[in-house]
Amino acid sequence: MTEPMVHWTEFPNLTLYARGKVRDIYDFDDRLLLVTTDRISAFDVVLPTGIPGKGGILTALSAFWFQMTADLVPNHLITTDVAAYPTVCQSYRETLEGRSMLVRKTKPLPIECIVRGYLTGSGWIEYQKTGAVCGIPLPAGLMESCRLDPPLFTPSTKAEQGAHDANITFDEAAALLGAELAGQVRDLSLALYNRARAYALERGIIIADTKFEFGLLDGDLLLIDEVLTPDSSRFWPCDSYAPGRSQPSFDKQFVRDYLKSIAWDMQGAAPELPCEIVARTSEKYREALRRLTGADLSCTASSSVR
Repeated sequence: MTEPMVHWTEFPNLTLYARGKVRDIYDFDDRLLLVTTDRISAFDVVLPTGIPGKGGILTALSAFWFQMTADLVPNHLITTDVAAYPTVCQSYRETLEGRSMLVRKTKPLPIECIVRGYLTGSGWIEYQKTGAVCGIPLPAGLMESCRLDPPLFTPSTKAEQGAHDANITFDEAAALLGAELAGQVRDLSLALYNRARAYALERGIIIADTKFEFGLLDGDLLLIDEVLTPDSSRFWPCDSYAPGRSQPSFDKQFVRDYLKSIAWDMQGAAPELPCEIVARTSEKYREALRRLTGADLSCTASSSVR
């Protein structure tokens, strides 16, 4: 792993808009510059150890999916070509190359749009207790990791960094957004997931669940943030899939499992990750990129959309 690690960015000539768990965001009035770092979070805590290459992989995958789904819903991506960024960005080109995108600024909706195609994670825990997921009743006797047909739309609130998102019902989402907009994002989320699930299955990956975010720009709904990455989704290898147990994965579940195995309360200061966990996590992210796009990190190209 020879690429430099970018854990934080400091660009004195740019206006910092926000820092998320993974992205540093800079403000250009009607546009934003999203810089995807190599930070990784788990249980809503940013870990002190980064994952080499992660920022480039997430950027490449998001750009890929934005382009593939543009006929379903417009998105906020303008370009990933640093040469097309504002002039003031050019002195930071070495850092920005391959891990950033210039996007339209929208008003983000106050919910996260989660689609569950398999019964796992918090959905499995809730099902075992109540027989339902986010208020949606399911048949009795389902096994962990079983496929759900049709997939479930299970929105959640957006918590502040360090706090936990909370699952809500569709009716609660409609109370926040209005019934028409809630129905629109539900239908779009399911359409996006169904397309991606079918595509990924042909390439040996099960997308068990994923999270979409949407924003409004001049009254129009846009797909924003990241799309169908190992950070926002659970990716499972098809060749080892078996319902009735947890699954190996290409995503950060590997890190979550490690953290559960050690004496950390998942609330205080997070521990450093061992070198072997970092290396294996990096390779899982790279394998997801290779399978889904046919590209390696070293050969992902810049692209413009529209």
